[in-house]
This record gives sequence, C-alpha cells and structure tokens, in this order.
Amino acid sequence: MTLLTSLPAAGQFHLTGSGQWRSAFAVTELANASIGAVGLELARLIKALNLSPAAPDVAVDQRLASLWFGYSFRPEGWELPSLWDEIAGVYETQEGWIRLHTNLPHHRRAALQVLGCAATREAVAAEVKHWQADRLESETVAAGGVAAAMRSRADWLAHPQGRAVASEPLIHWIAPAPLWLRERSEATAERPLAGLRVLDLTRVLAGPVSTRTLAGFGADVLRIDPPGWDEPGVITDISLGKRMAALDLTKGEDRLVFETLLTQADVLVYGYRPGALDGLGYDAGTRRQLAPNAIEVTLDAFGWTGPWATRRGFDSLVQMSAGIADAGRDWACTGRPHPLPVQALDHATGYLMAAAVLSALTAAAHGEAVSTARLSLARTAELLAGMSKSAEGQDITGPEDSDWSPRLETSGWGPGRRLAAPLTMNGTAMHWELPATRCGSAAAAWPD
Repeated sequence: MTLLTSLPAAGQFHLTGSGQWRSAFAVTELANASIGAVGLELARLIKALNLSPAAPDVAVDQRLASLWFGYSFRPEGWELPSLWDEIAGVYETQEGWIRLHTNLPHHRRAALQVLGCAATREAVAAEVKHWQADRLESETVAAGGVAAAMRSRADWLAHPQGRAVASEPLIHWIAPAPLWLRERSEATAERPLAGLRVLDLTRVLAGPVSTRTLAGFGADVLRIDPPGWDEPGVITDISLGKRMAALDLTKGEDRLVFETLLTQADVLVYGYRPGALDGLGYDAGTRRQLAPNAIEVTLDAFGWTGPWATRRGFDSLVQMSAGIADAGRDWACTGRPHPLPVQALDHATGYLMAAAVLSALTAAAHGEAVSTARLSLARTAELLAGMSKSAEGQDITGPEDSDWSPRLETSGWGPGRRLAAPLTMNGTAMHWELPATRCGSAAAAWPD
C-alpha cells in the first residue's frame, strides 16, 4: 500500500529558514512536516503522471511554514472584522475551566439558552461560575451548541473518546475501489493540478486549508455553502484561489445542480460530521453512484469512533478536551488554560488532507484501488502530543514586512498582501490565480 499514513521524516525534504513558535508543543515541527508532506506527495504525483522525468526536490521554509499556521492575509487600508464573537472564550466554572464557542449564531443561541443570562461577557462569566464544567459542556452540546471543559492529558487518555481516538490511524483509508483518472491536458510540471476539479464542502478551518493548498498548485476549487453563509474574519484567509458558490441542498433544484457538479468532480472534500451527508440523501453508496471516479477526503473534530464521533467541534475546543490547553497552562506557569499560539490542529490536518488527496491521485495513476481518507482534529492532537521539539531560532511573534509577497492581492473586501509561499519545488510553482472572495460570489458551475 503506497497511500500516505504518517508524517514524513525531516530528512525527506529540505528545510530552510529559522524561527519557532514558542509553545509547550512542537508546533513549528508539525508545520514543517505537514507542509513537507504536501510537497513530497505532489512530487510523487508529478512523477507518476510523467509531467517531469524526475520528482522535484522539496523545500520548506520553516519561518513561513510557521506563519502559514496563523493568518496569511494582511489588509492594506482597511481592517478585518474580529475573528471571535463577544462571548466566545474561556470561563472559570465552579470547578475547572470551560471554553464556549459562539461564533456561529445558532451556537451562540444554544449557549445562552442553557445559561439563561444576558448576551454579555460579564453576565456569562457570572453565570458560568455556578456550573460544573462537565455539566455545562454536556448541556450545551445537548442544546446544539459547542463547548469543551478543560481536561488534563491523563484525563483525556482515560476518557472513552480519548481512548477511541488514540486507537485510530492518523489517516484512515477505507472502502478501496477502482478509480479512473480523467485526462487533464492542462497539467504541467509547473502547474500539476491544473484542470483538477475539487468540490469543497468544508467550513472553518482545516478543510478550507486543504482545498486552498490544492488551489495553490492549479486545482479548480469550487466551494459550496448554504445561502447566506459567512465566516467573518476567516473567509479572507481561506477562500484564496477558490470560487465560492451557494446551494440549498434541501431544495430540489439546488440538489440537481449539486449532483451535476459532483458527477463532474475529480475530488470531493467534505467536513460534515459522520452521518450528516447521509441525512441529506448523499450516503457513500449514492455518492459513489453519482461520482464513481471522485477521490474523497473528509474530516471531523473528535474522531470517527467513540461516543463523541458525531460531536461538533473546533480546534480550540479539541485543545481543551485533549489536554493541550492544560499542559500549556503548566508549561506557561499560569492559572488559566494556555492554548497553542496558533490553531495548529486545524492547519496541520488541512495540509495532511491535501497530501492525502495527492497520495490518492498517485495511487490511481498507478492503477491501484483508491480509498476514502478520514482524518480528525483530535487524532492530529495525539500526533502533536507525541512529537519532540527540535526547531531552533528566535521565537516567532508574527509576520514581518519581508514575509509578505510583493504582489498586491485584490480581495473581495479590498487590497492586501499574502504571505510568501512556504513550500518551494524546483520547476513547480505554488501560487494562486484567484484572490480571496466572498461567500456566494460565484456561480455554482465548473469553469469552462
């Protein structure tokens, strides 16, 4: 089996640059390796497709890789909206700490419904102090919200969900099937993914990172959101290189459009919880019938097995549950939860998803049966927890002027600069033809 199953060893790619995120965990090392995995899998694909007589060398800039785990866009002459809702964040409970994630309106309503207080940070903080963390977590989740009590690493590893996740593979390949690769005459060694149709059904943040990465090497990425969907403060970062369309998959006419798009897709990337696509009428059998030659890569938050497999979650919540915020607290000698300096679980999982797509394409090019790849933020957390720190250089505190591309990007909100590409390969360019743009700004159609 030649499909990707683990991070590459550091010696498999060249490392340039220096600097590191200051953290209790190997965040910079994870950035290097996950982005390196993309380069190595792309090099294998270039060779398998005979786009070049030899696989290109792969180099990762350690500083830029680290920075791409943060925010990649800097507006010029205007400001980004806040990433966080007013009441999102960590709160001290009667016993322990909890993080409430209220960026989406329905998650905010669920949290306030459970708490029964005014929608201000002061009122929420006062009410949360009357709760036990575990109980508030479970009642918020039951109400359709998202929250995570802070657990230690030991508590997580003893928890039924922690045990389930620890037994899962980093990349779980399931349901192998024969697959025929569509001819792409546009593909070259310089733009090896040109003409590749990627249907993107993902939201913040890991899934969009994966499809943004594929777009960086020429893929035609079409993201489908529900009408009216938005991710203020985030979408400028992760809509880069994509066409952003909207469809209501509960309406017959939009379903027909979606099914036509799916039949023409080469890759389907989705971030629905287990069973959610089934509920919309698109279970694995239906998808395979509609698109027998589409590679599938998917993710969820808390893992694919165990009692929390269908639980909603985000990077910051998984850090709380899996003991990362607690270990950071001990390392930083602070009384509060201390998360990673960036949302490393999201970004690393996103790059590994992109690498999995490339790995599956290579397998198909060799005539092998191709499986669906499943990843999760919680399993990436286990990967990070087991990694050793080795990066050297000064602490990274954020981008400097020299880190930005000189090219001005005319985004859907205004002009700005994008970080320079973190991955270089001789003869293969990582760049994006399309600027970041707003949700629902494009037609739900593949480019001619």
